[in-house]
Amino acid sequence: MPRARHSLRLARQQIHLPGCFDDSPSTTTTPHPTLREAHKSQHISSNTGVLSTQHCMLLPAASPEDLSERYVQEAMQKNNSSYTTTFTLSRLNDSSTNKYIYFFFTLLGYLFVICVNVTLIVIIALEKTLHEPMYFFLCNLSVNALYGTSGFFPKLLFDFLSDTNVISYSGCLLQMFVIYSFSTCELTNLTVMAYDRYVAICRPLEYHAIMTPLTTGKLILFAWTFPFCCLCVSILLTTRLPLCGSHIEKLYCDNWSIMKLSCVKTTANIVYGYVLIGTFFAHFLFILFSYMKILRTCHTSSIQRSKCMQTCLPHLLTVINYFIALIFDYMYSSYGSSDMPQVLHNLLSVEFLIVPPIFNPVIYGLNLQTIRNKVTRMCSRNKVIQT
Repeated sequence: MPRARHSLRLARQQIHLPGCFDDSPSTTTTPHPTLREAHKSQHISSNTGVLSTQHCMLLPAASPEDLSERYVQEAMQKNNSSYTTTFTLSRLNDSSTNKYIYFFFTLLGYLFVICVNVTLIVIIALEKTLHEPMYFFLCNLSVNALYGTSGFFPKLLFDFLSDTNVISYSGCLLQMFVIYSFSTCELTNLTVMAYDRYVAICRPLEYHAIMTPLTTGKLILFAWTFPFCCLCVSILLTTRLPLCGSHIEKLYCDNWSIMKLSCVKTTANIVYGYVLIGTFFAHFLFILFSYMKILRTCHTSSIQRSKCMQTCLPHLLTVINYFIALIFDYMYSSYGSSDMPQVLHNLLSVEFLIVPPIFNPVIYGLNLQTIRNKVTRMCSRNKVIQT
């Protein structure tokens, strides 16, 4: 107790410790253990027990108890941010029986996504009459759907059978990268498809001169590399954040949820997020501009109007479906609360991961006559072989 009162008196009066800035040795005064722990980077002589004049500083005007509490909190914060190696995801909060039902229907949905998209890819690859830029872009859309759903459905199916919805830090970043790159690749691919439809309808005589195989390949490469580069920067900005929590209020990992767990300000991440929003909003404006040009051309020509209805309607429906899915995700992120039913919570958060991969190939398969005829021939051929 006398030593503690003496240390408290020294801290409040902000006086020098013995040996500070002078050469007079002292062997009677030793800093309080709490203060010594707070300034553990200072050098203490083993012979005299005093602070070296090279590292001496004024003690803050605070009690040892306050200093101890503050440094304990900082240590806890550092430990939390250093040892966040796993995240817990949101659960369905249902009984085990319902979880098996959800697992069964989710598995059926995932298999249907794989089936319809693989079928569309195989048809376009095998049918030489479909080796045109529009169908290559459509094939690219299906490949992206398979890529995006592979980052969500397998983990969700595993969580249905698990008691704890846990994902590793690296696995969370990987899932976040796959889901976000899938969404942005879809937008860039829809933008490329809008340009293709604009050239085909507004400049039909120049179509084959403009949309050469080389140009088509460059556009497909752009549809993948540009979103990937943008997302790599976003992931790097997220990995530098120290985290003070480990629970994510979603069925999958997303950037905004991880940013909310950060112990420090996320100004750089937010600014870069707005830059990305502005960049991809420019894609939307380009799609809008393309369709304004297409509609103006179709209004003056009945032939182009029929061509527009046949090839542009599926693309337009796909664009509308994509932005409806983004609106659902935005509504969940902005207005989702604990008062909202759990089913609606989950629907809003995963709508953009479920509906477009199913919707796109079905819409194109039903509306494009060449693909519909090819599917019909394949089905009839299989029936003949079986009989």
